Amino acid sequence: MSNLFEYALLRVVPRVERGEFINAGVVLYCPSVKFLDARVHLDPERLLALDATLDPHAVLAHLEAARLVCAGGPEAGAIGLMPPGKRFGWLVAPRSTVVQPSPVHTGFTGDPEHALEHLLRVMVHPPR
Repeated sequence: MSNLFEYALLRVVPRVERGEFINAGVVLYCPSVKFLDARVHLDPERLLALDATLDPHAVLAHLEAARLVCAGGPEAGAIGLMPPGKRFGWLVAPRSTVVQPSPVHTGFTGDPEHALEHLLRVMVHPPR
């Protein structure tokens, strides 16, 4: 059975005024199977090519926070106590910070976990 899902890429935008970014993660929400999760992959070389002053470890910590929010619970703060749909909405809300979500896209899948891994591989990992 195919289920509708929504996803957004997590982008690292080192200098907002330049409009340059790299994709560094994916957040996927599939309400019909109560699935909300994120995967991140930060390529330090690509990041430092955009801005050599950034600390990749600090950026990665911000990206990993998305995974914590997806998991929910008190460890994610007040956001973590919200239902999954609200947490997804919070994660994909527009921001003007270094880590920004892309517009939300949709698709269909029988396996949200597989779809998430596929999106990470195709949209975030550097082309081979």
